[in-house]
Amino acid sequence: MFRLFETLRAVPDGMTLAEISGELETPKSSTLRLLRVLTQAEYLQYDAPRYTLGPAIFRFAAGLMTVREFPALIRPCMQRLLERTQETIYVAVLDTEEKTARYLEVLESPQPIRYSVQSGTQRPLYCSSAGRLLLAYQPRAWIDDYLATTRLRLITPKTISGVRELRQELKRVRYEGFAASFGEAVPGAAGIAAPVFDRDGFLKAALMVGGPEDRIRQHMKDLMPTLVAAAQEASSILGFEPAPRRKA
Repeated sequence: MFRLFETLRAVPDGMTLAEISGELETPKSSTLRLLRVLTQAEYLQYDAPRYTLGPAIFRFAAGLMTVREFPALIRPCMQRLLERTQETIYVAVLDTEEKTARYLEVLESPQPIRYSVQSGTQRPLYCSSAGRLLLAYQPRAWIDDYLATTRLRLITPKTISGVRELRQELKRVRYEGFAASFGEAVPGAAGIAAPVFDRDGFLKAALMVGGPEDRIRQHMKDLMPTLVAAAQEASSILGFEPAPRRKA
């Protein structure tokens, strides 16, 4: 399929079925079936007798560029947050296929005892601070499906493993605007997460502060407003404008 896209990208005026079949060295019958599927999904356009790249492939490419550029856009916010908290800072997005939180960018704490994690790491949605925040902001149907199809495995003795308890926690996250996890995903480690919204008001990512559980608990009152302010700054960079508060 990617070879097909590359072939058509090199020919802006498009190609016929016979030309595509010859270039890919595939039978016309199977090539036609593939072309019809991709045309229906708008990855290709058909203007008889030629096929060209369609709008969906460009939307797909734009989405990939956004994912790649997003961490760079908010990295200054992350760097300032690191300097203010001296704890590990990371940003995560929802992996809808794996149903996990995936870390895109990590800035490690300079402290000798710190929370260390690599970019690309995935964490369960139900027991990590990033995961619960990302889960809480999904449509109710998506949450219901996740809870119906996911085993809430007890990773540590502190892990939330009951559906009713998790639903209550998700409601709290939406109401208070942040998520916290203390030793639930990784023993001895804690994380707090705040939402980053895009220009359309949709949740883009979770911005987090992570560190040793006892240290995060000790400084929670100072860390939380600092994190929320950084997440709001990151949202502003992405073009998000919160609705003005109504006067009482």
